[in-house]
Amino acid sequence: MAAALRERLIALIEPLLAQLGYELVNLEYTPAGGHGALRIFIDKPEGVGLNDCEHASREVSALLDVEDPIPAAYTLEMSSPGEDRVLRSRAHFDRFVGSRVLVELAAPREGRRRYTGLLQSVTDEGIALEVDRERVSVPFREIGKARLAPL
Repeated sequence: MAAALRERLIALIEPLLAQLGYELVNLEYTPAGGHGALRIFIDKPEGVGLNDCEHASREVSALLDVEDPIPAAYTLEMSSPGEDRVLRSRAHFDRFVGSRVLVELAAPREGRRRYTGLLQSVTDEGIALEVDRERVSVPFREIGKARLAPL
């Protein structure tokens, strides 16, 4: 998805979801011929069920009908984040300190692009992981993707 469209969708959808009591975990748009897919992953402290997904989907769909940010036809899918939840904001990282995470760097560092380890701490600048009994600091600006990692 083009970065500008993704950022516009997040800016539109995130405040609405927050009003409804949900957290926007991740958003993916996949264009496909004349009919793409917009997948939105939501969460709340007590977890997300089918009724939550249906409610959020109705509200987001109404907003997107009015704003019309995607020029092509698409299917809207609403889901819980699952076990391999994406971490995309400082708040996400703060919430999962002590958890096992997989971090993929935007560009390799010393020939290495992926780190899997225990999330030890979070600061305004980045995160610290314990990887193979070593502390690895990763600035947020270097993170390409991050998610919870299964044990």
